[in-house]
Amino acid sequence: MLLAAFLIALGFGLVAPVLPQFATTFDVGATAAAVIVSIFAFMRLVFAPAGGALIGRLGERPIYVSGLLIVAVSTAACAFAQNYWQLLIFRGLGGIGSVMFTVASMALVIRLAPPQSRGRVSGAYAGAFLIGNVCGPVLGGFLAGFGLRVPFLAYAAALVLAAVVVQTMLTHVPAAHRSKDPAAAEMPLSEGLASGTYRAILASSFANGWATFGVRMATVPLFAAAALNAGPAAAGTALAVFAGGNAAALTFSGRLADTWGRKPMMLLGLLVTGISTGLIGLTHDLWWFLAASAVAGLGAGMLGPAQQAAVADIIGRERSGGRVLAVFQMMADVGAIAGPILVGVIADQWGYGWAFGVTGLVLVLAGMAWAVAREPLDRSQAAPAA
Repeated sequence: MLLAAFLIALGFGLVAPVLPQFATTFDVGATAAAVIVSIFAFMRLVFAPAGGALIGRLGERPIYVSGLLIVAVSTAACAFAQNYWQLLIFRGLGGIGSVMFTVASMALVIRLAPPQSRGRVSGAYAGAFLIGNVCGPVLGGFLAGFGLRVPFLAYAAALVLAAVVVQTMLTHVPAAHRSKDPAAAEMPLSEGLASGTYRAILASSFANGWATFGVRMATVPLFAAAALNAGPAAAGTALAVFAGGNAAALTFSGRLADTWGRKPMMLLGLLVTGISTGLIGLTHDLWWFLAASAVAGLGAGMLGPAQQAAVADIIGRERSGGRVLAVFQMMADVGAIAGPILVGVIADQWGYGWAFGVTGLVLVLAGMAWAVAREPLDRSQAAPAA
């Protein structure tokens, strides 16, 4: 699964730098090019409930492989798109497959990871994605030199390879429905929503999607150009140091989530990310901007493994949690879609200081939800201190 995660992230990184540029080759403007990026996230959001239901009905591995193949076919089709609308349709179909394999992979990690090691397993899985995300854009930029359609074909090939890995190397994984009680086969969403801890998880997922996957990608480059008079290189450096801080945190955050507990790491990660993100909008110097970005990455790396481990604690290994995981993923997607739009309006009206301040507040409010939530880690199964 780590190998598959790396291949998926590597492939996504191949097309991310060239997708908007490829869209403009069909004689459309910047707004239409941005829609090509947004349609992927929108389709993920719309199809997430159905993806979760399919996992409960068919199991994780078939949905994981099917999702990978759907994205592979849609991505290869993008390479042969003859006009803007074809590209839009093909990219949107890829979002359906993406949410299928995303939720299914989370469900598999939850079932395969021993309870006492969930934080470390989640950290390793996030690390595989991070390495792929770092390597992908570099390779994608190189492949783009052979034509803007080439990275799409390379991404499709990477996804097919990932599907082969999952299909052949996870044949030993049993079905999720191992309980003798049929009612326990799948965790009802209502049971999750009744838990204060799950509601806190949804709040942190929304905040993390808003800040990490939304504002960081859409607003940080604009801030670097408008407020710091810096070029695209500065924005790229900020994203790189964020990834560096994230990688540094992943070396210890999973282990601490297994020993200290999920709640302390969630509180610490949300506060560190929230405060440092809020401070980004107040920076007037490139070095302080980069420092704040690095600390924000550190905070995001603290909360990531703990958050996924907390979801696993609630669902458990004996049942499927497709719908519960789908809603968890939906909250991140809603944040990633709404965050840049609302923050963009705030930046236009009141400036970037307020824009990043509001983003920091969203993260801190999620921390407050965790402050009153119950610790989900079963201490009797906690890993010994290492």
